Amino acid sequence: MNDLTEEIAAAAARLIVDEGMDWGPAKQRAARDLGAPRAALPGNDEVEDAVREHIAIFHADTQPAELRALRELAAQWMDRLAAFRPHLTGTVWRGTATRLSNVHLQLYCDDSKAAEIALLDRGVNFDVAEANGPKGRAVDMLVLDAPCPALQERVTLCLTILDFDDLRGALKPDARGLAERGDLAALQKLLDAKA
Repeated sequence: MNDLTEEIAAAAARLIVDEGMDWGPAKQRAARDLGAPRAALPGNDEVEDAVREHIAIFHADTQPAELRALRELAAQWMDRLAAFRPHLTGTVWRGTATRLSNVHLQLYCDDSKAAEIALLDRGVNFDVAEANGPKGRAVDMLVLDAPCPALQERVTLCLTILDFDDLRGALKPDARGLAERGDLAALQKLLDAKA
């Protein structure tokens, strides 16, 4: 990684951790703020390294408890949505989340409207947005906010609705050998390991 790419990664990490920005917009804003060309954008692995470094330097005293609170909230929702084979992904799964992070769950459904109906039946308010799914196709994302007593605030949950068939291959490790997502049993292992 060259110096400019490293500088963009560090600036993006600050935006992600301190302002709660999503990774893509944070990288683009950091590059724009530094007057860097789009070609200098770092990859997600470089940004993740920079995020971990930023957390270690500036948030080591608060981030572990915030991450645990978000993982516990994710586990509660995964249990509630068990019929839709939920998998946790994103920063809460990877261990780089702070209180400003959204909780991202992927639901693998036989019927794409079933999760919406289940939430409506439980009186849960949500908005419907669009997200990029596997193979670049647009998929529905249900966005809701849920109370997180441990953080004493509300947290945004993003429920991405995927086809049941997309579950095949969903647990393949990334280039670093790390899983991009995990089911409730895998999340529970992470929670138990940090107990």
